[in-house]
Amino acid sequence: LSKLKEKEKAAFRRQHLGFVFQNFNLLDTFNNRDNIFLPLVLNKVSHKEMEKRLEPLAKELEIEQLLDRYPYEISGGQKQRISIARVFLKNPPILILDEATSSIDTRTERLVQDGMDKLMHGRTTFVIAHRLSTVKNSDCIMVLEQGRIIERGSHDELIAKKGKYYQLYTGNLAEN
Repeated sequence: LSKLKEKEKAAFRRQHLGFVFQNFNLLDTFNNRDNIFLPLVLNKVSHKEMEKRLEPLAKELEIEQLLDRYPYEISGGQKQRISIARVFLKNPPILILDEATSSIDTRTERLVQDGMDKLMHGRTTFVIAHRLSTVKNSDCIMVLEQGRIIERGSHDELIAKKGKYYQLYTGNLAEN
């Protein structure tokens, strides 16, 4: 990737990467439906196909009543679900989820996490999260401290080690 020209990098991002960030990255001048459709428009997917894909997803994420509203008219958790819908619809082979459920309440997180588990299946996914329920089902969890990997393994392996992940997961981490 580092050897690609800027135009080629942009094409790679459009075709192969999906991002969900903590800060949503929604455009206030677009309604939520158009924000969801934006990556598909850039990839030249037909409007009919976009609508067909969106209908079941909007029901699953409980956002169908938000589609014709604008990002500035909805809550942070609702914006997060719009951002998640955008990447679900794009269906890229590589996902980067940075605190993707941070603005969502616990009930909605379960609903969204189930959907994200389906979306992550069969593709490379990087999940950055402080909420450990988000990474529990990951194949490999890396615990970082001051920019260094201090533990690595599955949830069960890290719990068995009773190290930092175990302390964080069980809430036993002493304050520094």
